[in-house]
Parts: sequence; structure tokens; C-alpha cells
Amino acid sequence: MDLGIQHRKALVCASSQGLGLACATVLAREGAEVTINGRYAERLAQAQTLIESQTGAKVHTLVADLNTETGRQVLLSQCGNVDILVNNNAGPKPGQLSDWDHAAWLEALEGNMLAPILLIRGLLPGMRARKFGRIVNITSAMVKSPRPHQALSTTARTGLTAFCKAMSLEVAADNVTLNNLLPERIDTPRQVFMTQRLMTLKGLTQEQAREEITQTIAAKRFGTPEEFADACAFLCSAQAGFISGQNLQIDGGSYHGLL
Repeated sequence: MDLGIQHRKALVCASSQGLGLACATVLAREGAEVTINGRYAERLAQAQTLIESQTGAKVHTLVADLNTETGRQVLLSQCGNVDILVNNNAGPKPGQLSDWDHAAWLEALEGNMLAPILLIRGLLPGMRARKFGRIVNITSAMVKSPRPHQALSTTARTGLTAFCKAMSLEVAADNVTLNNLLPERIDTPRQVFMTQRLMTLKGLTQEQAREEITQTIAAKRFGTPEEFADACAFLCSAQAGFISGQNLQIDGGSYHGLL
């Protein structure tokens, strides 16, 4: 399927590894002009080389910290005319309520709610004027299935979800869509961290911890970054213009709810 995004300009945030890298790779494969972003120039250059070798596309890089106003202004000044925005950022560390002081809550809100909202705020006017915009936020399954140890993530990302639902109603007539992808148990560095956490908590080997996690997944396997990224690419496509304000779970069928 031709997704209709040849030569569309795309910015994929926090894309030097994991889900961001996978999404950037697929968008480049589909012909978009992709800019990737990260905090570390060396890691970003490695990601650029990897994407270009796999897709044959030319990829741009921007070193900037999404969690700072300075970093966000770098992105907006260099990518002010993008057609596709994929918001992504590292999630807060899991823990418990007693672990999270005022500073921890502010950091979570800055990184996983305010940073994407402020990028959307900066890019929406141009998308509306050009009558094409696709915004995809990588959030978390915890938005719809809150867990105590992920309360920082749930709180911040649910705020982003509510904001995007509200904005989707205003901009749909301009062919601008806002949707959220809710990953769970995708085989990325984040899952390596979660596996190591389980090993420490329960005294398990890596193999035992991976197997315990696998048994919680309806599909009985981890998802792949490529599966996730293909879903992202479709939401960025011309064909997805009538899909907006939605939350798509990429979780191997593990969600227990109906809606």
C-alpha cells in the first residue's frame, strides 16, 4: 500500500533507539523526509547511519533535549514546517508513591505531558494552514490500565491524551489528526530495563524473568518494534485522515477491558 507520504516532512522525537528509531525507519522507508532527534550526538549519528543503510533515504538529525524549553525551541525553529510529528520520550521510572517527591512529579509532567503538548502547539498552525497534519503520540498501555508502580507515567500521559482528544475536535476539518499509540511489552531497551527490575525484585535469572513477563501477554510473546512502527506509519498516512482522537493499543491482545 502506498501510504501517500512521499516527501512529507516528519519529525520523530527521541528516536535514537527503541520505538522512536523503529518509527523513524518505517517513515523513511515509506518515502517521508525524516528528522530524528536525541540528546546525544554520537548515538543519533549511529541511528542515522542505521536508518539510511536500511532504507536508502537521507535522514536529518537534531540534537536537542525535549525536556527543556531551549531544546524544544531548537526543534521548532528547525522543523517548523513538518507534516508528521511523532511524539516520544523516555518514561518515568516505576516505583511507589513514597518514592516520588515534588521534583519527580514535575519531571514526569514536563517530559511526558508538557513537552509533547508544547511541540504540538508550535506545529499545529502550520499543519492546519497546509491542510495536512499527522500527530502520533507514543504513550503507554498504562493510560487505559493504570498500575500503582507506573502512576507517574499514567498521570502525565493521561493528561496528554485528554489534551489531544480536545484538540482533535478542533483541527479535524483541516485534515489534521491526533492519535495515540499505547505500547505494552514491545521488545525494546525499555523492556530490558523492566526485565532487570523483575530480576532484582524476585531474584530471577534473565530467562526466568522474560518467561514470567511473556506469560502475562495474551499473544505469549513480546511485540516487535517493527510491528509497532508499521501501525504508526499507517496513522501517519493519507488513508488515515478519518481516524483521529483515538488510542490504539499495541499489546498482543492483553488489554482486559472492552473500550
